[in-house]
Amino acid sequence: MKIGFEIHQQLATHKLFCKCKSELIDREPDYIVARRLRPTQSELGEIDRAALQEFLKGKTYIYEGFEEVCLVELDEEPPHMPNEEAIDIAIEIALLLNAEIVDEVHFMRKIVIDGSNTSGFQRTAIIALNGYIDTEHGRVRIPTICLEEEACRKIRENDNRVFYRLDRLGIPLIEISTAPDITSAEQAKEVAFRIGDILRATKKVRRGLGTIRQDINISVFDKRVEIKGVQDLNLIPKVVEYEVERQKKLMEIKEKLKERGLKKEDVKLEIFDVSEAFKNTKSKIIKRAKGVFALKLKGFSGLIGGGRVRLGKEFADYARVKAGVKGIFHSDELPAYGISEEEVEKVREIIRADENDAFVLVAERKEKAVKALEAVYERALLAFDGVVEETRGAKENGETFYMRPLPGSARMYPETDIPPIAISKERIEKIKANLPETFEKRAKRFVEQYNLSRELANQIARSEHSELFEELCKRLRLSPKIIANTLVAIVKDLKKKGIEVDMDNVVKVLELVDSGKLKKDGIADAIERLCRGEKIEIAKEVDEEYIRKLARKAIEERKEFVLKAKEKASRPLMGVLMKELRGKVEGRIVNQILISEIKKFLGENS
Repeated sequence: MKIGFEIHQQLATHKLFCKCKSELIDREPDYIVARRLRPTQSELGEIDRAALQEFLKGKTYIYEGFEEVCLVELDEEPPHMPNEEAIDIAIEIALLLNAEIVDEVHFMRKIVIDGSNTSGFQRTAIIALNGYIDTEHGRVRIPTICLEEEACRKIRENDNRVFYRLDRLGIPLIEISTAPDITSAEQAKEVAFRIGDILRATKKVRRGLGTIRQDINISVFDKRVEIKGVQDLNLIPKVVEYEVERQKKLMEIKEKLKERGLKKEDVKLEIFDVSEAFKNTKSKIIKRAKGVFALKLKGFSGLIGGGRVRLGKEFADYARVKAGVKGIFHSDELPAYGISEEEVEKVREIIRADENDAFVLVAERKEKAVKALEAVYERALLAFDGVVEETRGAKENGETFYMRPLPGSARMYPETDIPPIAISKERIEKIKANLPETFEKRAKRFVEQYNLSRELANQIARSEHSELFEELCKRLRLSPKIIANTLVAIVKDLKKKGIEVDMDNVVKVLELVDSGKLKKDGIADAIERLCRGEKIEIAKEVDEEYIRKLARKAIEERKEFVLKAKEKASRPLMGVLMKELRGKVEGRIVNQILISEIKKFLGENS
């Protein structure tokens, strides 16, 4: 197994080829523009196969625009000179990834096949080469680091019309491509996590959902499959495991077809109108349809259905993508869905299928059904090849689905509107001299400098409050462990409770503890009270006799319980006492006094 990544991260600066802000807009658009795209030949006279397939779908693209969007995004004006700050950020990230910066930046045009760019291509440039990161499982090479423009934001799709917003188009993206050096699902997650750490350490990348995406390239049998747009790092192992399982299953089907003595030429494109078989059907789906059509697949019986990974899903994906149908039926899963055994046999009779043959049904108007079954036939022939090189998407459960063929090399050609940009050694050295501390190095320093546990050091190093942690450690006498735990664990717990935490209140509480006006076990309660707009009591000296008086009162009110539970009664009674004493006296002292009073009470009542 070989795994490689393409990681795309938005940069926190204005757009790449104009001065427009990199902001998403949620109001209704100020105008719309409708366009069609068509494929063109490369300089070598070739047409990209993925672009051609997308063109054949006949889609119209609707672009929603705003006053904040300029003519560059509309492709009505040439691009301006590239954003120099974006180039500097890309160089900084490349240096943190141990890469070699290029002498000149040359922008290229990469064909975009889904309408997500008004020009029909994306501008991209190599910034650095030959980088790497080290993982627990070995070194992973990073051959290229590129700077490119973000695509439009897809809003919705209705039939053959796709709606995009122009607000996201042109936001600078850094693309980090690894070599296929990753050999396990867990290593894949580690690599994505480490690169993500480096990106965030710069504090110059955009944060939030959709600002970073991972494309995963997976090869088990020397056929590359690209999985697009995995956003959740925890999903990566699931995606890898499913895709490996899927590719193995496809190879098993290939071997079974070979064992059955079948060849591609044995499977004919035979489509039949089988509506007659369903004239009295109880299937609601078929009742609503304008016709039912069948494709006969010679020798495929038992190979289409069964298990989480099945050929039927591949057929359905092709039919959905190429013909727009919602679903298919196939003989391995029938009778079901209201389709009876009698109807299945009638279909077999009409299409002259024997027990070794399979069939696929599409309930749709004839033109659409035929197009869908032609797509299924195309995918059935590919089953003889085993794994197919293609681009797939990822679902939330880790499963993948077909999107389009894998793009070829014919999709790149030079950008003629932007001259080459020289990168001087002085520019590189200036950036190198101000590289940020990575989270990994910071966590190691926190362990050594502040005597934190490795786990707590990792948490505070990656936290947005890491600088505040160091500032408080310098000016307060409190233990760094207490400060770190407050900024990480207590703040996190309060946010889980739905409390909007004001960090000024957190600092105020820590200062009160440092001055002795508040006990450390009252930190969480005091922060919560301040954030809710309530007042907190500043601790006064509470004498021991007062605590004993409260303890005796609590014991007296719960006599029977204390006599039965004996010293174990101290835990629930501590909750009673701390309601009054939290933040005023350390819990350790209260507990010692309470236990002594319980023992005294038990002795008096023995």
